[in-house]
Amino acid sequence: MNVFWFIPTHGDTRYLGTSDGARAADYSYFQQIASAADTLGYEGVLLPTGRSCEDAWVVASSLIPVTRRLKFLVAIRPGIASPGLSARMAATFDRLSGGRLLINVVTGGDTAELEGDGLFVDHDTRYEITDEFLRIWRGLLTGAHRNESLDFVGKHLKSKGGKLLYPPVQEPHPPLWFGGSSPAAYEVAGEHIDTYLTWGEPPAAVERKIAEIRRRAAQHGRQIRFGIRLHVIVRETEDEAWAAADKLISKLDDETIARAQASFAKMDSEGQRRMAALHGGKRGGREELEVYPNLWAGVGLVRGGAGTALVGSAQQVAERMNEYASLGIDTFILSGYPHLEESYRFAELVFPLLPGRQRASVSGPLSGPFGEIVGNHYAPQAAQS
Repeated sequence: MNVFWFIPTHGDTRYLGTSDGARAADYSYFQQIASAADTLGYEGVLLPTGRSCEDAWVVASSLIPVTRRLKFLVAIRPGIASPGLSARMAATFDRLSGGRLLINVVTGGDTAELEGDGLFVDHDTRYEITDEFLRIWRGLLTGAHRNESLDFVGKHLKSKGGKLLYPPVQEPHPPLWFGGSSPAAYEVAGEHIDTYLTWGEPPAAVERKIAEIRRRAAQHGRQIRFGIRLHVIVRETEDEAWAAADKLISKLDDETIARAQASFAKMDSEGQRRMAALHGGKRGGREELEVYPNLWAGVGLVRGGAGTALVGSAQQVAERMNEYASLGIDTFILSGYPHLEESYRFAELVFPLLPGRQRASVSGPLSGPFGEIVGNHYAPQAAQS
C-alpha cells in the first residue's frame, strides 16, 4: 500500500469557503509540507494543475533539493503544451531528481479554463488529442534510450524527426498516471496508462470502474494499477473526527455553495458530475453528507475535483483503506486541512495500522527517544492501554 500526500499550491485553510483561518500559497509553506511528507514516510506528493494553482512543474522542481526520496506526481496537459516540450521537461526533471518523477496526464474538464489557455475543442476531441499526445510523448522518451528519432502523423498532432538527446532515468519513461470517468477516458487509460486514479466514490462504484478499466487494458494486452484520491480527517476518536468535519464547513453559507456548484456545473467532466451527485449541492449534517461509512462528501460543496474525505478514528480510516485495497487500489493520494498538520496526524495515527508501514524517525535510523524527555531525565514510554 503506497500513501501519497498533497502540496496545496492553490492555498490552504482551516475553514472551507472563507478567508478565515486561511494560509497563503507561498514557497516556505510548500517546503514545510514537502519536508514533512519526505521525513514522515509518504511515498510521494501530488501537485495540482490549473489556473487556480501555482505552476506544478516550477514548484516541484524547486522542491527537489529540499527532499531526499519523495516522488513528485506532476501534470502534463495534452492540447495545451506540446508533447515534445513535455517530454524534454519530463526527462530533465527525472534526471535531476534521480528518477523521482511520476506523470499525471490531465486532459481537463473545465472548458472555460481550457479556452483561456487556447484549447477550443469538445470533450471527446480532447481525449483524441490526449491519445496522440501520449503516442508521441512515449515514443520520444522511449527512443531517447536508443538514440532514435520519431515521425508521427495523427489527426490532431504531428512530429517530424522528434528526438530527445537526454533520456530519463526511468525506463522506458516515468510512469503515467491518469483519471477520467467517461468512456473516452477509459479507452485512453486502457491503452496508455500505468496507474489509473479514481476520485473517492463509494466502494461499489469504484469496483465497477476498476473492472471496466481492467477490461479495456486487457484488450491491449496490458495490466494496470489503481489509485484513489481522497481527503482525510482522522482523530483519536470517531466523535473528534466528525466534529472536525463539521468545523471545516461551519463557516460556509448557501450563497458560496451555490456559486461553487454553478461553476462546476459548467464543466463537461463526468468525474465532476459524479462528485456533485454525492452531495446534491446541499450542506447538511453527517446524515446527509456521509455517503458510505466514514466517507464524507462535504469537501465537494465548494472544492472542485476530489470532493470526499475519509472521516473517523485511525482504526476506521485504516479499515476503509483496506476495503478499497481489497478491490485493487494500491495507492492512496491523500490531503487534509490544514495540510501540514493533517500530514502529521495521519502518519502518527494511521501509518502504524497499514500493511508494511512503520512510523518514520525524523532523522533516519533511530538515535534517541520519541517525545519530550520526562522530568529532564526519563525517556517517555508508550501509554498503557
